Amino acid sequence: MSAELNTSTQERAAALLNNGEIDAFVDTLFAVDAVDHDPAPGQGPGREGFRSFFRTLTTAFPDAHLEPAVNVVDDDKIAFAYTLTGTHRGEFQGVAPTGERIEVRGLQIGRFENGQIVERWGSTDELGIMQQIGAAPGGQQSLADKVKGVFSG
Repeated sequence: MSAELNTSTQERAAALLNNGEIDAFVDTLFAVDAVDHDPAPGQGPGREGFRSFFRTLTTAFPDAHLEPAVNVVDDDKIAFAYTLTGTHRGEFQGVAPTGERIEVRGLQIGRFENGQIVERWGSTDELGIMQQIGAAPGGQQSLADKVKGVFSG
């Protein structure tokens, strides 16, 4: 399929995710048997694994917002960098809600067939999430603040 169709699908799916429409997001973006080469801890296979992961994420961070920053597109792949923000209002990886805001970066590559992702590679800064909610050493300092510290001192 075309780069334009894949880009349109990804943009539509991001809007659905940001509106909390998890089922529509997953059904729009991922093929039934999509393979995640970098699954989250405990994530099952295929579309249902993605659905479970994103339900867990949006239960923990009900105001989760994904903001794409850079897209690189060819005929069957989209690679993009993004920022994920949200407020910790539900349990996340065994950590009770703290009310803390998070802001982390991530990267994803999706290979598309027929306008849906059939393979995904990527990573979100889960350590940064855990640090910002106070569940890992490093405190609640955002990645942006850490980078500023490197270049200012």
